Amino acid sequence: MDSQYTYEWPREATAVDAAALERWLGGHGWEVDPTVFMGGARGPAVQVQRIGAAWQDGEPGLLILPGEAVEYDGSRMRTVVRPVPVTTAAR
Repeated sequence: MDSQYTYEWPREATAVDAAALERWLGGHGWEVDPTVFMGGARGPAVQVQRIGAAWQDGEPGLLILPGEAVEYDGSRMRTVVRPVPVTTAAR
């Protein structure tokens, strides 16, 4: 994936991962919504929004779950569907 346009939010994300996400989002005019925090068994989820958005523009932002990748298409953020690796059973 092109890191300029996609970002993989890791499972078990750390403060270093959060800082990297904030830098990446900021480069595209987005930010982590500081009013939303969701911890989970596989790490934190983050809500992102356009910088300065007050939820008045009708855009709800995007919730990024642990292990998900997001893509910036030039105007919006969206989750990316990645192919699931297929394994075959040994015979």
